Amino acid sequence: MPFSHRAARTAPRGPVPAILLSNTFDSFGLAEPILRAVTELGYREPTPIQAQAIPVVLQGRDVMGAAQTGTGKTAGFALPILQRLMPHANTSASPARHPVRALILAPTRELADQIHENVRQYARYTGLRSAVVFGGVDIKPQIAALRQGCEVLIATPGRLLDHMGQKTVSLAQADMLVLDEADRMLDMGFLPDIQRILHALPEQRQNLMFSATFSSDIRRLASSFLNDPQVIEVARRNAAAENVEQRIYRVADLESKRAAVAQLVRERELAQVIVFTNTKIGAGRLARQLERDGLNAAAIHGDKSQQERLATLDSFKKGEIVVLVATDVAARGLDIAELPAVINYDLPYNAEDYVHRIGRTGRAGASGLALSLMTGEDERHHADIEKLLGRKLDVERLEVAGSARGRERERDRDRRESGTERRARPARSGAHSRAREAAHPAPAGYSNDPFFFEPYVPAASPGEVETPVLEAERASARRPRRPVAALLGGGKKR
Repeated sequence: MPFSHRAARTAPRGPVPAILLSNTFDSFGLAEPILRAVTELGYREPTPIQAQAIPVVLQGRDVMGAAQTGTGKTAGFALPILQRLMPHANTSASPARHPVRALILAPTRELADQIHENVRQYARYTGLRSAVVFGGVDIKPQIAALRQGCEVLIATPGRLLDHMGQKTVSLAQADMLVLDEADRMLDMGFLPDIQRILHALPEQRQNLMFSATFSSDIRRLASSFLNDPQVIEVARRNAAAENVEQRIYRVADLESKRAAVAQLVRERELAQVIVFTNTKIGAGRLARQLERDGLNAAAIHGDKSQQERLATLDSFKKGEIVVLVATDVAARGLDIAELPAVINYDLPYNAEDYVHRIGRTGRAGASGLALSLMTGEDERHHADIEKLLGRKLDVERLEVAGSARGRERERDRDRRESGTERRARPARSGAHSRAREAAHPAPAGYSNDPFFFEPYVPAASPGEVETPVLEAERASARRPRRPVAALLGGGKKR
């Protein structure tokens, strides 16, 4: 069932030239408290998505924005939202003076926390309040924060519905909505939750949708609740960052994969790296293996508590952890300053996740390195990634030191491919058979028992003589069976 909130909706139009392409943040007309915070954060020139999105959002139009990861999408919607909220800024201690006026939905806890940190820094001098709510942690501190009031609320859909059910938050005055990483929300099955949240929002509102990729499903979603949006795409759809060097290595097997990670980290002298796996179990095992190999590693995935995940991320950002092994829960929203590289231990099942994974490096114009490992089982995933990117990704052979088993399997595969491996076993001689019989004599009476030597005779056909045992078995099969209910004490009693 579509969840339209206006009488008339139109499908999103094609890209429209931005009204203003600014070279400085001063030219956007942002309030002095916001500009002061932006300057202190070291922002000088807006990125392309910021330069095109900020003027349009300031006008109050709906936006459907796509850009490569790491290009500043958060500031692209957070700064103009804060600017539009400036008339409501106040220093009153009353929660009633700080109702929720802007809602930002994010698919993961990490991304929600990252957005909140950015909004908090942008609004530090404005008097505007912000709060974040997500699952996996105690809800009571979040309730206390909401009761103090906030103009900007960042939330994951599930935990927001919890608060709505407990009536600890009101969205009656939230006239701005942001869906960040909307494609990931659909992948994670958040569509029903989003529908319930949209019904709780005012009908007249500004809607913003930002993501690194826009699939056909996302475009259908956009047409259902965006009102004549301006489409902003600063890069080719589903493109990977051009400043990220991508290399794919073929290894022999799983054992070689594990050894290859440690080898690549040491050979390339990576001070920090995120290693992506497809499973939570695989992430934990790899992290323990890297620890045994002498690397300071830790795993982060959905089975970890929120406190553990935040503590691990904090240690990684401080440089205390060299290798962060993560599932795709960390692929979206993590903003690690100057992360030099990522490694795909497993090629992702979904090709679009490849774009998001490698987008963790090479952010904000810096160069990055994306290394991927693959075995023969990953050929299909490799082909899907090439199809999505629209170009060929060459595969190199990686010699993994210290993996004798892997090298032997690689040689075996090469021999099979070249046709030089003998497939038939050598025939055994008669002397060998006689020696085997002498070493293992037959049981007593075996040679005189005709059962072992006479040809097989099938069961007697109708009309032939049957043994008493066979006759009894067939008679039993013909007898009517009592119902199961009778066996359990029910049914008709005799």
